[in-house]
Amino acid sequence: MTTEDTAGALQIAVFSGDAVAVYALPPGGRLTVGRADDSDVHIDDPAISRRHAVIHAGPPLAIEDLGGANATHLALASTRGHGGETLLLRRLSSERAALAVGDRINFGAAVAVVRRAAPPIPAAVADDEVILRDPEMRRLYEQVGRAAQGLLSVLVLGETGVGKDVLARALHRASPRASRAFLAINCAALSESLLESELFGHEKGSFTGALQARAGLFESADGGTVFLDEIGDLPMVIQVKLLRVLEAREVLRVGARAPRPVDVRFVSATNKDLEAAVETGAFRQDLYFRLNGIALTVPPLRARPADLPWLVKRFLVMASRQMDRAPHPSLSPAALAALQAYAWPGNVRELRNVIDRAVVLAPGEVILPEHLPPKVVAGAAAPPSIAPGAGILRAPARPAPPSTAADRLRREVAEEEKQRILAALAQCDGNQTRAAALLGVSRRTLINRIVEFDLPRPRKR
Repeated sequence: MTTEDTAGALQIAVFSGDAVAVYALPPGGRLTVGRADDSDVHIDDPAISRRHAVIHAGPPLAIEDLGGANATHLALASTRGHGGETLLLRRLSSERAALAVGDRINFGAAVAVVRRAAPPIPAAVADDEVILRDPEMRRLYEQVGRAAQGLLSVLVLGETGVGKDVLARALHRASPRASRAFLAINCAALSESLLESELFGHEKGSFTGALQARAGLFESADGGTVFLDEIGDLPMVIQVKLLRVLEAREVLRVGARAPRPVDVRFVSATNKDLEAAVETGAFRQDLYFRLNGIALTVPPLRARPADLPWLVKRFLVMASRQMDRAPHPSLSPAALAALQAYAWPGNVRELRNVIDRAVVLAPGEVILPEHLPPKVVAGAAAPPSIAPGAGILRAPARPAPPSTAADRLRREVAEEEKQRILAALAQCDGNQTRAAALLGVSRRTLINRIVEFDLPRPRKR
């Protein structure tokens, strides 16, 4: 199931470990939730059943537990405390309960939330929508402004999740083609046959299911800009046809005999080394030269530290709006320090997923380190390992003892987590299963933390 960007549409976002999966809620019908591969909402967690629950799309929207070994737990958005430190959970066992935007559902160690779909990106977005606080990004977007005025194809390079698509849209907005269409496609997301039809179009009867003629992406974007994401994954057969479009500025539909002229600006993006792919024969050299009229490289998030706090603020607002949550929560100093110390291998996309998760897990108005993924907190507590030239470390004015800041942060994070565990155990009268559910972790994780912090094990009552 794919996400819909229709205004007013609802989603179920599932946070399981470091992964985030988003499922669109249909206007009616039901979605099965469970470990079974054919579940509509598939969650690979040993604590949930193969057929664990059903989400009724309604109206009204509801969740129904199917009576497995482990119950479903529900936290209503309306019970979220103002400044509180816990989120009250209701246990559902073979029961059905109504759902609303912002409600949180615990399936084992996975957490799901009902939220609104993100609105589609408008055709014209103000320049200040792009975060340009870091000098590296300001220099890059100065190049974007100059490149936008020409006709050369642009190749956008950078790691996964750095915002290559954002740059492509900015280039289109700054170009003389801004009033015309900007159409994008992920070259790695479609099969070869489907990708060919999507790009070049087809004639009626050209293949089974082609009931009528259809214009492809290049024809539909005539006069505008085409963005080819993940261009490094383009099949060789499609590479040959794309080269013809670039050279002749005409497109031949599948099943057609005569080409049609097209006028489009090509912007492509990849996180792969296309020069190496050319050397191995995986990518055509002539196509590479055609696409690489101007190359722009988006720096990774770890190399643009000044952007991070502003990105965090934007994602906090966006995630809160999707959950109808106002005001949006703020970050504690320890949580912000953890985000700033982490290396962000997944870049801006990973940061957004982390903030989405934190807004779901934080019961009160402040996001604490324990609401962040463990790997983010662990990466902050450990001495940073920075590649040469990464550009995110600043020499201190005075020499400081090694790891002093990291040690202090580690102690702060541990103490905050310890106090949360003690508060949850006290609220649940020492019941570890209930306390684990209250904290949004598995019982085994809670026991490991109790042992790690050398806390007294509660006696059974």
